[in-house]
Amino acid sequence: MKQVFLIHAHKDLDQLNTLLARLSDPDFVLYVHLDRKWSVDPAGVDPHARQVQPRADVRWGSFSQVEAMLASLRQVLADEPAFDKLHFLSAQDYPVLPNAVLKDELAALAGSELIDTVEIGPQGWPAQYRYEYFHREGSGLPLRVACALANRALRASGRKRRFPAGLRPYGGSAWWALSRPCLAHLLQRVEARPDLTRFFRSVLCPDEMFFQTLVMASPFAPRVLARNYRYVQWPAGSARNPLVLVEADLPRILASGAHFCRKLEGETSAGLRARLDAWDAAGSSG
Repeated sequence: MKQVFLIHAHKDLDQLNTLLARLSDPDFVLYVHLDRKWSVDPAGVDPHARQVQPRADVRWGSFSQVEAMLASLRQVLADEPAFDKLHFLSAQDYPVLPNAVLKDELAALAGSELIDTVEIGPQGWPAQYRYEYFHREGSGLPLRVACALANRALRASGRKRRFPAGLRPYGGSAWWALSRPCLAHLLQRVEARPDLTRFFRSVLCPDEMFFQTLVMASPFAPRVLARNYRYVQWPAGSARNPLVLVEADLPRILASGAHFCRKLEGETSAGLRARLDAWDAAGSSG
């Protein structure tokens, strides 16, 4: 069964094309969304990749991240009548495994939804603050002022926002691999429940909650393997962004059992990229 790789990119055309070349395979279908803020010539993208249109202006921490994903998913599902999973990647991700090995690994996981997910709350991930009050990251001043006033009123009355009826909040990494039937179900749910998008428009970093919450409220929840097979290295303490991976990280990456690692940055990660490519060549020849 073929695999779809959906890559959202906002910088570094060379790195994007290197990733696309590495994933070039008859059984892999490649889609790319180019952030509208990025002044890149779309003609420079590897022609094997299909480009998502229209391009969206994606802002960190805002609902624009989810909107861009939903638009990308609608295009992919309209174009691709059959595939095993859609793998959501950043252009700063990179494969750990040779394509042939990756296909074998994915075949063994064909019955699972690969999404990092944990229930939000006192006994799980304490991220209730992301939805209990209004957030408008990346918005203009009027919306931010309106949120601040609404939050002041909530606190003054001792109230907090509640999740839409029938849903329990879940969260986790924004990078996942979900089956076509699961994604089709999620898109149908979004169309049928406009209150979901209204609510999540004022959630902080909704891309780390939206899909987890809907998957865990779906018939596909029993299929969830709460692991996304991505190697990420976080700095000590609280941080918005993971560390940039370098060649010295290779032993930990290979030992992790991950399918992809992130994040890689241009020349800083050139040594690691070369070692992973050498590993790929050795695996392919073997």
